Amino acid sequence: MPTYNAPVKDQMFVLNDVLKIGTADIPGYEDLDRDTVQAILDEAGKVARDVLAPLNVVGDTEGCVLENGVVRTPKGFKDAFDQVREGGWTALDCDPEFGGQGLPYVVATAVGEQFSAANMAFNMYQGLTHGAYSAIHTHGTEDQKATFLPRMVTCEWTGTMNLTEPHCGTDLGLMRTKAEPQDDGSHKITGQKIFISAGDHDMSDNVVHLVLAKIPGGPDGIKGVSLFIVPKFLVNEDGSLGDRNAVSVGKIEEKMGIHGNSTCVMNYDGATGYLLGEAHKGMRAMFTMMNEARLGVGLQGYAQAEVAYQNALAYAKDRLQGRDVTGAKNPDGPADPLIVHPDIRRSLMDQKSFVEGARAFVYWGAAMIDRAHRNSDKDADGLISLMTPVIKGFLTDRGFDMCTQAQQVYGGHGYIEEWGMSQFARDARIAMIYEGANGVQALDLVGRKLAQDGGKHVMAFFDMVKSYLAEAKGKDEAFDKAFLDPLKAASKDLQGAGMYFMQNGMKTPNAALAGSYDFMHLFGHVCLGLMWAKMAEAANEVLASGAGDAEFLKAKIDTGRYYMARQLPMTATHLKRIESGAEPVMALEAEAF
Repeated sequence: MPTYNAPVKDQMFVLNDVLKIGTADIPGYEDLDRDTVQAILDEAGKVARDVLAPLNVVGDTEGCVLENGVVRTPKGFKDAFDQVREGGWTALDCDPEFGGQGLPYVVATAVGEQFSAANMAFNMYQGLTHGAYSAIHTHGTEDQKATFLPRMVTCEWTGTMNLTEPHCGTDLGLMRTKAEPQDDGSHKITGQKIFISAGDHDMSDNVVHLVLAKIPGGPDGIKGVSLFIVPKFLVNEDGSLGDRNAVSVGKIEEKMGIHGNSTCVMNYDGATGYLLGEAHKGMRAMFTMMNEARLGVGLQGYAQAEVAYQNALAYAKDRLQGRDVTGAKNPDGPADPLIVHPDIRRSLMDQKSFVEGARAFVYWGAAMIDRAHRNSDKDADGLISLMTPVIKGFLTDRGFDMCTQAQQVYGGHGYIEEWGMSQFARDARIAMIYEGANGVQALDLVGRKLAQDGGKHVMAFFDMVKSYLAEAKGKDEAFDKAFLDPLKAASKDLQGAGMYFMQNGMKTPNAALAGSYDFMHLFGHVCLGLMWAKMAEAANEVLASGAGDAEFLKAKIDTGRYYMARQLPMTATHLKRIESGAEPVMALEAEAF
């Protein structure tokens, strides 16, 4: 059975030596000294390793079961959920006014990586709850916040988001779920939602659904959508649970992966709902939850790659196959371990360099969210808005690729369920689809985010890279050649792609849209290239000071050199494909396919 150990040393390196969170000018960060953060991550790592990881295969093999209208989670899930709740792990970055611990989001992100890597399906229950909490916290009335948030912070009550319907996914303007106004100010919600993660289960006392629906007489399309709080059990004035609401589970979806999460068809038959935010402004409130979820899904992408890599590495060191072409490395044994072979090394280096670069990218993004919220920094908010589709789309695409590469290290054993590697690939696959399929992320990036605020935020990113290159250059010739020169070339490719869209996008929109997916990946590579340059620089600084683990730091630099030499040059390929325009993509008539 696969195992998981939290990569606390690497997490601490990114947080302290690269991002330098302890000295950042963000309120709350002054409390994030090394000892405090180390203690949090060490304890979270124990929960991930000892409680959650052993249940990963249980959730995969048992799945969830619908019995007489009640969803039963896999054996051991409820006890584990109670341990997570009682340990305060669901409340890390929540508002202290409602029982949260008030820690910065960046700390919750690091803990979330551990829990997601250990058991992605399990962690979704609290992850969805946090998103629903954020939407109510931002858009709810004082009464709504007082009623729902304290119990959602502790996950005594969990939360969901209900968008998709059988006939509409991305195009939410087509939804049919109705919300009929009532004399008491509530609404009667009627309709069906599908693909609802954590839609119902036996681990909490109540499930608070956030449901998109249309109030009759409102504007057509997406402008007529409103958001409603629809609890499984109605809540009495004293906070106790009342009658069962008219919401039920139609079935549990049969899925490729994340079997331990109850993905449900939800039926609303005149259920009582309460308007969250303004009428016909539901997407504004829902996107508070969606944007947080998209960052969390990007994290899932590399977290699955991390646990798959850990197990592939252990297998490659243990499994004896063939001889090293340069001479036997295990002369007393019948063969050498897999890890001596260059192609296995290539695969493991692909995985390691992606995971560590992605971790730095996501933690950097989490710090941007903290800066946006805690410093009321609109520039930081604009920058993370630009990066959200890159984090979600690029990291989940590449995370799935790395899971299959880890599976490949096992050869035939990787395809056999006994070894557990297929679960990582199957679980990771959904991350490319939900919370907005990755093609939609690419369209959002090119069609909306590049031009947002007059292109201010993408220009700020280019300036950030340019400033970093200027500040870092000249300190070390080897560093310049291995890290800064490739980053500069990749950044020029990204700017070239942006220029192509500016010159051709307005007159030939398909030229931009046909290149959007390549642009998302080009952007992602540049972001990871920037992170690797910063990590290598930080590693060199710690080495020069004589502190730290020299072996760890040298391995960090070598891993970064690999990414810059073997992965970052992909930006040139993506640019070439973008510049080919729409004609190769659109040349065939539909009937010719």
